[in-house]
Amino acid sequence: VIEAYKQGLRPAVGYELNPWLLRLSRYRARRAGCDGKVSFLKQDLWKVNLSDCYNVTMFLAPSVKSPLAAKLLAELPDEARVVAGRFPFPSWTPSSTVGKGLDQVWAYDMKDVRQAAQSGVEGSPV
Repeated sequence: VIEAYKQGLRPAVGYELNPWLLRLSRYRARRAGCDGKVSFLKQDLWKVNLSDCYNVTMFLAPSVKSPLAAKLLAELPDEARVVAGRFPFPSWTPSSTVGKGLDQVWAYDMKDVRQAAQSGVEGSPV
């Protein structure tokens, strides 16, 4: 969230249920000089409507990627970009990747993911 803000993405909002991680995120925002410029909200990602989000970054375990893929496909606009850290979406083809090992990230453009899903080729959500 902090890096998204520094790159000019507004609003920069993070959702977290774990109180410890929420406090840590807010502390890091203050340390980075972003206090009041970014938000970390204690909300359940599964209950948040993401339809007005255009840049989504996540660090989630592989076990939630399939249900999350369905949510993102249902809610995000075509212009949205999803960046996954540590674990890729197994059935999506990334638009680009950066880094290696634990520092690798995968970027997905929702328009491309939807086109692949509709054509039934690799990159489909299921």
